[in-house]
Parts: sequence; C-alpha cells; structure tokens
Amino acid sequence: MTILEEPIKEPLMLRNYVGGEWLESKGEIVDVVNPATGKVIAKVPTSTKDEINAAVEAAKEAFAEWRRTPPLARARCMFRLKDLMEEQFEELSRIQTMEHGKTIDESRGETRRGIENVEVATGIPSFMMGYNLEDIASGIDEYLIRQPLGVFGIIGPFNFPFMVPLWFIPYALATGNCIVVKPSSEDPISQVKIAEMAEEAGIPAGVYNLVNGGRTVVSGMLDHPDIKGICFVGSTPVGHDVIYRKCGETGKRVIAQCGAKNFLLVMPDADLAGTIATCMTSFYGNAGQRCLAGANLVVVGEGLSEQEYDAFYKKIVDAFVDTASKIRVGYGLDELVQMGPLRDKDKKHNVVRFIEKGVEEGARLRLDGRKVNLVGDWPHTCFLNPTVFDEVTQDMAIGKDEIFGPVASIMRAKGFDEAIEMIHSSPFGNSASIFTSNGKMAREFQYRVECGNIGINVGIVAPMAFFPFSGMKDSFFGVLHGQGQEAIRFFTESKVVIQRWF
Repeated sequence: MTILEEPIKEPLMLRNYVGGEWLESKGEIVDVVNPATGKVIAKVPTSTKDEINAAVEAAKEAFAEWRRTPPLARARCMFRLKDLMEEQFEELSRIQTMEHGKTIDESRGETRRGIENVEVATGIPSFMMGYNLEDIASGIDEYLIRQPLGVFGIIGPFNFPFMVPLWFIPYALATGNCIVVKPSSEDPISQVKIAEMAEEAGIPAGVYNLVNGGRTVVSGMLDHPDIKGICFVGSTPVGHDVIYRKCGETGKRVIAQCGAKNFLLVMPDADLAGTIATCMTSFYGNAGQRCLAGANLVVVGEGLSEQEYDAFYKKIVDAFVDTASKIRVGYGLDELVQMGPLRDKDKKHNVVRFIEKGVEEGARLRLDGRKVNLVGDWPHTCFLNPTVFDEVTQDMAIGKDEIFGPVASIMRAKGFDEAIEMIHSSPFGNSASIFTSNGKMAREFQYRVECGNIGINVGIVAPMAFFPFSGMKDSFFGVLHGQGQEAIRFFTESKVVIQRWF
C-alpha cells in the first residue's frame, strides 16, 4: 500500500450481526466521520431495545450447544480467527486510523495487541483446567471444574476500537460463553470486521453477536436478566454510576475499567535522553486519548540543594518542551506523522477548555497546542498540537482531572515521599511510573504506590495479553480484570465436586 492509501473507498453501510445473520437495524442512522479528513466513511445504526433483546435471545439459544463443544474445538476457532486477523493485518490497521485518527504505527501496535489476546485464548484447554485431590477423607475424592456461565455483554470504548473488546471476546468465547458486543458508535468499523472474521472462522450462529448503538443498547444489556456479566471500558462516571451500580443491583459480574490521571516521576539520577523520548509517546501517543497516557510529569528533587533542584527542573522542562514542539501532527496514514487528531471536534473543544482553564488558574503555558501546525493540508476541525504546562499544582483542573488529550502538566516535588503523596492524593489508580537508575528507589516505588500498573523506566505501562490489565481506586470497579488468567476466571464459575462410591 502507498502512504495514504485508504482501504475504505466509499461509505460503508453497517449492520448488526445477530444469530448468524447480518441484519439492518430499525434505529436511526448516524455518520462515522474520519477525524483527519472530515469525510464520512460509514453509516451506523443506533439500534433499538427490541434488537438488543433479540441478540441476547440468540446468544442464549446458542449457549447450550457451544458449551458442549470441546475446549479444543473452540480453541481451533480461535486459531482460525487469529490467522484471518494476521492475513488482514494491514487493512485492519488502516481502518483504525481512518475511523479513529491515530497514526498507522499506533494502529499496527493496537492490531498486534488485539491479536495477542486471541493467541492467548487458543490455550484454553490448559487455562480452563481445574484441579483435584483424592482421599480428602477415606474413600472420598474432591475436584474443581470450571464451567461457562452463559451470555456476556461487551461494551467497547472509542479510543481503542479494535483492541479493547479483544481483552474480553476471545476469553469469553474460548471458555464456552456466548457474547453480545456493542462497539463504540464513534468508530464501530473495526468490530464489524472482527464479527465478519469470527463468522468466517467457524464460530456458530448465535455465539457471537454484534449490536451497534448507544445508551439504549447499553441499558438493554444492563437490564436483561439473561446477561450474566458486563465488560466495560470507559469513563469513571459511567463506569461507576451506571455500569457498576446497575450490575450490583441485578447481580451481574462486572469488569469496569475506567478513567485515569497518571503520574510519571523523574528522579535526579534518571537517564535524561531516554526519559524524555519515552515521555513523548506516553503523553502524546494516541493524541493523549488513552487511560495509560502520561498526565502529570513530576520532577523530584530528592537529595538536591534548592539551587541544584531549580537547575534540574529547568533542564527537564526545557528538554520536554523542545522535544514536544518537534512532534509531527497530521493524517495518521502518512508514515511521517507522529500524532493524529482528536476523535471529534467536541473532544477537541473539551481539551481546549482545559488549556484555557490552566492559563486562567496560573499554570505557565510553555507550548500552546491550540496553534495548529500540520503535516499536509487537512481541516483543523479535530487537530491540536502538543501542549505543555509547567509550575502546575494539584489543585488546578489540569493537575487533577482527566483531560484525555495531548496536554502535559509538569509539577515539582522536593522529595520522593512528597511525590508518592501526590500520586495517592489522586482518586485514580490506573498507572504510575518512575524514571531512575536506583534499584532501591524503584522497588520502594512499586511497593508503596497504590496503582494497578507500575512502570520502572517505562512510560506506557500496558500489560501483555497473558497478564491482567489492572487498576485500582476510581480507575477500576470489580474484582477480576480483563486479559489472561483473570479473564478466564471471570468468564467461568468454579464448581466443586465431592464424590464417594459405596
């Protein structure tokens, strides 16, 4: 493919996939717009309550037979699905860039991470094994088996339209459950493509269902008595006040992975060049639209005199601003571009309001991303350039609230303990990182910090598919997380059998 070749030539008419059939929805049709070009690339329905109910019913009917399918046969479906994704790797990646806006390199990374979850799920014959012990008493044996539960609802976010639902989909299917997937209505094309591949991979009718839409579909999932659990990734207000609360009321299992305000600590002994380079992808990758994005860079003066600390702080800020100012922004299908647009104009306006608020509250604006400078002649509707504030404090909106955009806030901490307290004063606990050459300090950091994902000289603490994507405090609601063995436990129930023969 050439640099700007687009796999979507004409607007796609998206449909729902229910009971093995592609069905037109009776709901209102809305546009899916490429945020870089402003062009409509798809039409997606906002499905009705009857349509989500029909999908749940189809999944419920398919469950008994799918549950009886041997785990090895289910794993073979995952192998075929993985192969199809590999064959269409570049097309899938380019679709993500067109529907979301991220760079093609970021989309390829997202595609790879999604495929890795399917790959892990192919090991289900081993992962799903229970355990046993004979003679727990004279002539009595006991063992544990893991069984699927039924139908699960999976609600995808806009920021990683391909990958995030795959934190759950392959594990739910491989363990013998049936699913109803609701993609983000902002960028649903990736999930429609996965459903097409699932059908081609031989996953039976009704096992895999996809219903496009918005709040009506989500409410239908939450209210439906035949849905055993919900997997959600999105904002903390929705995750806690809607998803987690409703699942508690209706007795559903829940994984609700939510918002973040991630701190990155820079110690005086950190490798400056490596730290700054790593921070660029952390703060500005995906245009800052991810729950693992760097938000607050804390320059720590542990062991330094006041004069030494001022010099160290200035060195970090100057290097950060200089490097951020050189990030190339534009249409992500251009291989030279390093940062794409925000997903839509409303998200851009929200970030702009944060920048204005930061100026109003007295932070020092060192790099103003509102001054848009692009690679190529594209409409500025959804674009911002990287923004950097310094002298930020935690009582400022930009220092405490999730911005979800390309804005970096640089803060001061005189010592290590003060920096730890800054992290703990935030209601979020998604990720935190430290940049240091001191092993003792690094261990102290990972031991004390109350966050689910910890980075040591790592800016984006993204767990591999065979580890759980963790989270604490207001960043996660539930007990078990997505990915890996925790997902296997989430999608199965442990049944204990005690037997004796006379």
